[in-house]
Amino acid sequence: MAQAFQKIYTKITQLTKATITLNATGVGNDELALVNGKLAQVVRMLGEEVTLQVFGGTEGIPTNAEVVFLGKAPSLKVSDQLAGRFFDAYGNPIDGGPEVEGTEVEIGGPSVNPVRRKQPSEFIATGIAGIDLNNTLVSGQKIPFFADPDQPYNQVMAQVALRANADKIILGGMGLTNDDYLYFRNVFENAGALDRIVSFVNTTDDPAVERLLVPDMALTSAEYFAVEKNEKVLVLLTDMTSYADALSIVSNRMDQIPSKDSMPGSLYSDLAKLYEKSVQFPEGGSITIVAVTTLSGGDITHAIPDNTGYITEGQLFLRRDSDIGKVIVDPFRSLSRLKQLVIGEKTREDHSQVMNAAVRLYADAASAKTKMENGFDLSDYDERCLNYAKDYSNDILAIDVNIDANEMLDTTWGLFDKHFNQEEVSIKKEITDKYWPAS
Repeated sequence: MAQAFQKIYTKITQLTKATITLNATGVGNDELALVNGKLAQVVRMLGEEVTLQVFGGTEGIPTNAEVVFLGKAPSLKVSDQLAGRFFDAYGNPIDGGPEVEGTEVEIGGPSVNPVRRKQPSEFIATGIAGIDLNNTLVSGQKIPFFADPDQPYNQVMAQVALRANADKIILGGMGLTNDDYLYFRNVFENAGALDRIVSFVNTTDDPAVERLLVPDMALTSAEYFAVEKNEKVLVLLTDMTSYADALSIVSNRMDQIPSKDSMPGSLYSDLAKLYEKSVQFPEGGSITIVAVTTLSGGDITHAIPDNTGYITEGQLFLRRDSDIGKVIVDPFRSLSRLKQLVIGEKTREDHSQVMNAAVRLYADAASAKTKMENGFDLSDYDERCLNYAKDYSNDILAIDVNIDANEMLDTTWGLFDKHFNQEEVSIKKEITDKYWPAS
């Protein structure tokens, strides 16, 4: 409802499926408005010509609809009461619980000043061996999962949420099916982990444009816990392709000239604005971002993963291994650029050498498989490499393998002993003498 002395506009000059345009004065960028009762946000200003994106879509809005500017940008009330709750894209509870009481904070603020940042140095254990062994995560890191739409990436994210050694988990779900939303909710409730998880959810039943609010809502709540409470916060965003598609919808409706793959020319900066919120604070709090980017037809060169790769510090690549019939974290296409900051420092001393030897032997197995497919005879070593690769995929790389950091190292040592001799593994003697299992 309009407040006293609040100016009401009733002349819309342009109307698209996602935006409206009108002439208005005294309006701020990103300011919220009510358009015929629907929430909208300023996305462009050219003099007195103001364009707003209407979150619920413009269907049913006439050109003489009432437009009331609210004088503020989108905001979220932050407090400890956020923990254990599910919210929509506007920060309204969707779990039947009460409204949150707290300090109202505008979302979408700037990233942390570099002088307030500390070099990431804390190990984030996910419990998923394919990540923790080969692509170890570091607090304050930003890294995406690249996955085909039919892969169980949301199940992986749920497992990360349950197993990660973080004080708070913030889930930002964009374009989730109702089944996915209920899956997350049931998994968190059944695991008794709700007290450390905050969820912001946009489903496929909700307007696509609302997805643009979800990451900022998630990151604003993360900043509260990381800055005010000095907590280690892990932010899980799924799926950033849905977010980018929503950006494209608004951009195209505003008649902006599209860039590659029909994405807006601002895609890089739009994504960087979110990912650069990852930070390690000197006081101990941190924000680590793990996001899902689904691939269209497996196209890694599409504008969304392409721009993401320039911003983030590596990627986790999911693929189905036909030899074992499971989805694995692909060691060849996955990379954590910050893992060297914690491997051997915050994990066991043999971590680096075990990781390198395991991937090298897996590469030898790939070469042996190519020889076999081309009709060449295989050596005894080739045969052992192929058998090792199946065990390594099944016992370490598969996404359903949930073990701690030391157990994953011991499991890999066991695979070395099962398939190879010490000379073939080529690990330093002092490390081998200490960790090679007694046969």
